[in-house]
Amino acid sequence: MTALPRRTRVAALALTAALGTVLTGCGSDDGSDTPVATDPADSSTTPAETEVDPETGASEDEVTVPVYFVGDTPQGPRLFREFRTVPADNPLEEAAALMAAGDALDPDYRTAYPDGAFASVEYADGGFRVVLPDDTWTTTSGLDSSEEAPLAVQQLVYTLQGVQQERVPVTVLVGDSPVTLFGVDTAAGVQAEPQLDVLGLVSITSPEEGATVSGTFTASGVASSFEATVPWEVRRGDEVVLDGFATAEGWMDKLYPWEAEVDVSDLEPGEYTFVARTDDPSGGAEGAGPHEDTKTITVE
Repeated sequence: MTALPRRTRVAALALTAALGTVLTGCGSDDGSDTPVATDPADSSTTPAETEVDPETGASEDEVTVPVYFVGDTPQGPRLFREFRTVPADNPLEEAAALMAAGDALDPDYRTAYPDGAFASVEYADGGFRVVLPDDTWTTTSGLDSSEEAPLAVQQLVYTLQGVQQERVPVTVLVGDSPVTLFGVDTAAGVQAEPQLDVLGLVSITSPEEGATVSGTFTASGVASSFEATVPWEVRRGDEVVLDGFATAEGWMDKLYPWEAEVDVSDLEPGEYTFVARTDDPSGGAEGAGPHEDTKTITVE
């Protein structure tokens, strides 16, 4: 990919010892992708550029960014976030490429985008300019269904805004002319829709897919769940071998962080599934049912 001008590069997210692993620790986990080094209530904060971190050993050539993928929920397809490490010289294009290709770590995630790629992605003059190589993605042709068109647009908006840490509009172009993206007009710039309308209502940040754990580990994520209760389970196959719940920092208006200590020291070594879900006090009698997210883990 062609490197973007210096002004368009996203500054590397500040990686501190508090982040833990590079993929699971980045971000304040308040649902806004705000780095921990900034005020978690300010979702528009741009992280400062940083060199290699001597404590974590994070490479100055890489940066950790949020990338949004599509997953299934009882309310239909919604967006889920993964933190990914990409080259630091052009993280916007790298993140957009992962997103469009559906190159997710979690096999439950996919992309709404049909085959293809962006010609360029840049941040300039207070907005994102996304250039398509042709008009293939300007209509709903190739999508699984026309209903996925708005979600595909939001997948791009949430990813770019999360990487750049600025809630600024996205305009899609062919050449120098603004065009529709899957039939959605972008000429005036597209903004992120409310979280509760487009995101899965619970997601797991840590452990990441395929993580190896032992003893007691900290599970974390974001959720909007009844009375801020986030039930969790550890399953081996269909058997629930551990369960408990976390209490999120809030609910109803957006996704809030949750965290739980999970003691797997008494489990036999092997492969398990960690599950987090929204609380459903009606037992399925009301509404569409609970949202959930899962991660495959290995217990040592």
